Amino acid sequence: MPIRIISYNVNGLRAAFGKGFADWLKTESPDILCVQETKAQHEQIDTKVLEYLGYNSYIHSAEKKGYSGVALFSKMKPKAVTMGMGIERFDSEGRILCAHFDKFSVISTYIPSGTTGDERQDFKMEFLDAFYRYIAETRKVHPNLVVSGDYNICHKPIDINHPKKHEKMSGFLPDEREWFDKFIEMGLIDTFRVFNQQADQYSWWSYRANSRAKNLGWRIDYHIATETLRPYLLSARILNHVEHSDHCPVEVTIDI
Repeated sequence: MPIRIISYNVNGLRAAFGKGFADWLKTESPDILCVQETKAQHEQIDTKVLEYLGYNSYIHSAEKKGYSGVALFSKMKPKAVTMGMGIERFDSEGRILCAHFDKFSVISTYIPSGTTGDERQDFKMEFLDAFYRYIAETRKVHPNLVVSGDYNICHKPIDINHPKKHEKMSGFLPDEREWFDKFIEMGLIDTFRVFNQQADQYSWWSYRANSRAKNLGWRIDYHIATETLRPYLLSARILNHVEHSDHCPVEVTIDI
């Protein structure tokens, strides 16, 4: 049975609900929805609406109110759900939530941004090192992984507008891209590029300078899967017509 997984940085879940998010979810009806940047505590999220739409809700909020946070909404009930990587300084920001199903696991991931200065860029790189180890360890027990979310990194020049212009910007720095190379070399797949090798395919646009209308974007939202899932990939696409956020949803469909 095909399973559709959508990942979406909503840039504030309550704000997205105010822009028709529930109606979109009812129409789109993915089997699993990974959400990043919820910017809400558990009690601030209308899980009754999600339950009405057929979803089980799992939420990992940041300790700081109105900041970060990930969630996973699934029509299938997971066998188990874990939150965080077991490292308090990262887990307190609500950035990792993993749901284990019978034949595969899905991780909703929100990698930190380093755009606010050197301190946060250092934090981002430390997080990336810890995240690499976390995925390496997790796949030993759960070999079929889909690691979905906002990576805050454009992996290759094809993934960003005017790449030369952005080489010194967080999100396209050489050490970030080298980390992504190493991450993929672990035995992972950028599922979108299995099906689409075209340029100008983006998932985030700055609110400045009419960037979305001009398609001056970055592809920083991914479904990264283990190689074990390659035979089961059916499709992957970017839903760039959906506008509740400065990001748009990305989708992968598997049949396992």
